[in-house]
Amino acid sequence: MASEVNYHDYLQLEKILNAQHPESDKLSIAAHDEMLFIVIHQAYELWFKQLHYEADSIVAIMSKPALNDNSPELQTVVHRISRIVTILRVLVHQIDIMETMTPMDFLDFRDMLRPASGFQSWQFKELEAKLGLKFEARHGKEYYTAQLCPAHVDIIKQAENSQSLLQLVNSWLERMPFLKEGADETFWNNYKESYRSSLAEAEKNNLSGFDEIFGSTASKDNTLSPAACRAALFIMLYRGYPLLQLPFQLLNGLLEIDEQLSSWRYRHMNMVHRMIGTRIGTGGSTGKDYLKAAADKHYIFREIAQLNSFLIERRKLPALNHETEKRLGFVS
Repeated sequence: MASEVNYHDYLQLEKILNAQHPESDKLSIAAHDEMLFIVIHQAYELWFKQLHYEADSIVAIMSKPALNDNSPELQTVVHRISRIVTILRVLVHQIDIMETMTPMDFLDFRDMLRPASGFQSWQFKELEAKLGLKFEARHGKEYYTAQLCPAHVDIIKQAENSQSLLQLVNSWLERMPFLKEGADETFWNNYKESYRSSLAEAEKNNLSGFDEIFGSTASKDNTLSPAACRAALFIMLYRGYPLLQLPFQLLNGLLEIDEQLSSWRYRHMNMVHRMIGTRIGTGGSTGKDYLKAAADKHYIFREIAQLNSFLIERRKLPALNHETEKRLGFVS
């Protein structure tokens, strides 16, 4: 028979509550807010661990050779993506607590932290890689692992060399042919014309963007293939059909992840500017300038977001044939 579980022991509070050791205490210097600084960042790293746990489970499901879009598995993926979004919102709101610390409060202990820096959070860099941020798309890629120990660099490199969530979403979308061969080409030719007619006069003479996303002239540097982009746009357009509701929630959830990551980066950037102005970070980065450049560049699911540029009004959507409607779940 298993022994009774004690709250304190189960949560290992002895370790957690004794893991805060301010540098100012070691030097007998008064710096009251260093304890807050440590607790906030430890909480961040715990949430990063949970984000990894959720992301790994999603990747495991999406890695299966065939994912039934009518199965509980897709519901699980959508649910866990929603949880990731909710956790990211908490990370943004934690900055509210950090901002109760004034710049002078921070200066009481800031110089004692060098060269420690949030830039050394290997868990966050690994999470970005797992989600789909490519090495070549990183800002400051030439030194983004320079301050990490070799073991942590290896962890990040392994994530970069593994299939990311974005790559798995591409494979999932490619497996979703909504229209039979032949009908697919006809549908997209008709849709392209409907899209063209919805544009302003100044835009109508330039449809190269459509073909660069959905056609044969698509860039090989894109993570999403033309077939995956067509499937994703189809989901967005006809999301009212029962079979497409969960796939739409999945895609929308990925966009929410990017939105919350962006909010976190910009809040962090503004907080840093408020705390240290234009001074360099404790880890040697350019402080606000580095954070702003990363925030502007590190959109992981931008290829999904750009599909919204090709939506048209519901009333102009091409009508689906009876067989397609039946497969999508409206006709019994």
